[in-house]
Amino acid sequence: MYKILLVDDEEEIRLGLKNYFPWNQLGFEVTHDCENGEEALLFIKKNNIDIILTDIRMPIMTGVELAREVSNQNKSIKIIFLSGYRDFEYAKEALKYGVIDYIVKPGKFEEIQALFSKLKIDLDKKTESNNSTTTKYYSDNIIQAITTYIKEHYATVTLDDIAELVQMSPTYLSSYFKEKTGENFSNYVTEIRMKQAAKLLCDFRYKTYDVSSLVGYTNPKNFTRMFKKYHGMSPREYRSQKGMTENT
Repeated sequence: MYKILLVDDEEEIRLGLKNYFPWNQLGFEVTHDCENGEEALLFIKKNNIDIILTDIRMPIMTGVELAREVSNQNKSIKIIFLSGYRDFEYAKEALKYGVIDYIVKPGKFEEIQALFSKLKIDLDKKTESNNSTTTKYYSDNIIQAITTYIKEHYATVTLDDIAELVQMSPTYLSSYFKEKTGENFSNYVTEIRMKQAAKLLCDFRYKTYDVSSLVGYTNPKNFTRMFKKYHGMSPREYRSQKGMTENT
């Protein structure tokens, strides 16, 4: 349900709109009502509201002043004016404050229904878009955390380590990583290890078996086999290509 704050200094109008229009059927609820804009501002500071349905002419703070304050606070609240015919030009001036429409008092059933039915569609689209953006942002952050951890701990990292890091089961993490990156977890770890191995082999201080250990292989033969599979040549051949020799 989208939340409506009703603002009008006439109690009869407030009660009529609040109690005799089937808001719930359209996906809305009037969560609170206020007598003026000042009261409304105090309420929205402490409560989440989606729509303000407000009278224009009220004592203490008018609907236009309320709209201006809400706009200045950058609150993403839709504002709809309740106005008399004589307030039409006045209402138009407030469009710059994010007022999206107006209803002529006392408000015909069909007019209110049509306006809020359209508003519901617009709000649903915005919510869906925001949810999609949030989900993508959350997903991107998780993948970033995983890949960063792997790059920093490539020699010892395991699927269980990452699962604990992101609070997922190992099985779910494996499928999640594949879905989001298009690559198997184990293949990605191997890729990082082999890239790092190539860098280390360019450092004459390290023997092949040193590099093997540094990138997480306790068995140098397994390392050599994987390196050749990934780079198309053995570690010794790689060093030779780089113009380096290794003293055994």
